[in-house]
Amino acid sequence: MQTQLQSRTLKRLKGNGLPRIEGETSAREDNRSCAVSRQPMAKEAMIRFVVGPDDTLVPDIRARLPGRGVWIEATRETVLQAMRGKTFSRALKSNVKVTATLADDIEALLCRDVMQALALANKAGAVVTGFGKVEELAARVDGKVKIAAVIHAREAAADGRRKIAQALFRGRQPLQERHNREPDAVPVIDCFEGAHLDLALGRIHVIHAAVVAGSGSDGFMTRWQRLARYRMTELSTPTEASDTPANPQGGEMTGGKLADQAILGQE
Repeated sequence: MQTQLQSRTLKRLKGNGLPRIEGETSAREDNRSCAVSRQPMAKEAMIRFVVGPDDTLVPDIRARLPGRGVWIEATRETVLQAMRGKTFSRALKSNVKVTATLADDIEALLCRDVMQALALANKAGAVVTGFGKVEELAARVDGKVKIAAVIHAREAAADGRRKIAQALFRGRQPLQERHNREPDAVPVIDCFEGAHLDLALGRIHVIHAAVVAGSGSDGFMTRWQRLARYRMTELSTPTEASDTPANPQGGEMTGGKLADQAILGQE
């Protein structure tokens, strides 16, 4: 009898039956194992994949689609490595069809996700557009407004970029560059065409914009950083580190049929 009591006591001490402290989480619950490297990683640094109705591999970028899933580190190189090694079929235990354009399809989906987040940030009042307004905001020295990021359309002229960078310097908000990686440095996002910015922001001829730091822009910044990490590019100037266009499929920012499957149920 004493042995059984001791056994029950030991189980409770190990956590069986003990209430979890509020706010306490287990690192294992937030991590997933990458099917390529076998290394545990945070879910935010990975992409989930599922098998679609037609046995085609579908990237589940928001981790909401039903069914058995496999997790891969969210970088283009890791996805390509998984495609070469037939990792998806082994992990999903299925003869899954993997499209040759999967890596580009994922980038198109991530770009679309960034634009949707930019639209939401704009509705929350966290986006300022127009060269004059962006320059004025960047030059403010009262410290009341912090710029989370500066956005330039790909076709933006060098003169406009330079003047906004100078305004940031006057406003004591350093521009994020390769030699400046301070946490408060302002990154420059310049990998999107003006037409895509127009569509996301509901305006015409958007060339320059500023994203104001705060809860209204947190979702956009998280999604942008995920895209930059996938491309393995510099957060400030992705176009300098990668020749991959923001919209690898051309036309609208979607990966075609595969993109429609991946977005289904994730809006």
